[in-house]
Amino acid sequence: MTQRESAMGTESLASFGRVLHDHTVKFTREDIDTQELDRRRALYGPLTAAVRDLVDATIRTEVDEAVIREVQATIVDATAKLRATQIDGGFGMRFTADGESIAWGNAGIGLRNAIAPPLVIESDDAGLHWTEVTLGAAYEGPPGLVHGGICALVMDHLLGTTASSIEPRFTGTLTLRYRRGTPLGPLRAEAHIDRNEGRKTIVVGTLSDAMGVTVEAEGIFIGPAVPQA
Repeated sequence: MTQRESAMGTESLASFGRVLHDHTVKFTREDIDTQELDRRRALYGPLTAAVRDLVDATIRTEVDEAVIREVQATIVDATAKLRATQIDGGFGMRFTADGESIAWGNAGIGLRNAIAPPLVIESDDAGLHWTEVTLGAAYEGPPGLVHGGICALVMDHLLGTTASSIEPRFTGTLTLRYRRGTPLGPLRAEAHIDRNEGRKTIVVGTLSDAMGVTVEAEGIFIGPAVPQA
């Protein structure tokens, strides 16, 4: 099973809204069908990929000054065109009428977020969740290595998705052990539920390169409280 945007039923959706009621959350239900959702994916996905490639090229380019200034002017013009009509603030969290989530602004998986690697979370019937992702120059911390905060983002999202595989869970604590530097390039992260303790779900996972584990993670994820009658 590939989980690009997780489905969330009506009951879970209500719980999600309750747990965030004290915060400003953009939460929208869109009355669109699968065909329209696929059309939007096909429209925005390539745009985001192009911007992500632009970020990488901006970091690594060695072209002369005239070319840089020309490209800058082109980017400024393109940005102005995109800003001609836009929403206020972030993309928020949206759901189709069938409960399929559209988290396209998410920093981990957002289809419209060029900062997102993006992560594609997969899972099997045994409860293992994983993602395979290539992190390039845009995610560098120490020379040649992935920034530790990016490692944390990957593990938080993967562990959180694993914890929420049955019903919504939210990060309580996330503990990371950096066993060694994580090289830029292709990586694999895995996670599984270790145990459940009431409203708490404890998830463990690892981030690895071809040589083995670079980061170990354990997270405690909390289920939303049920309002008292």
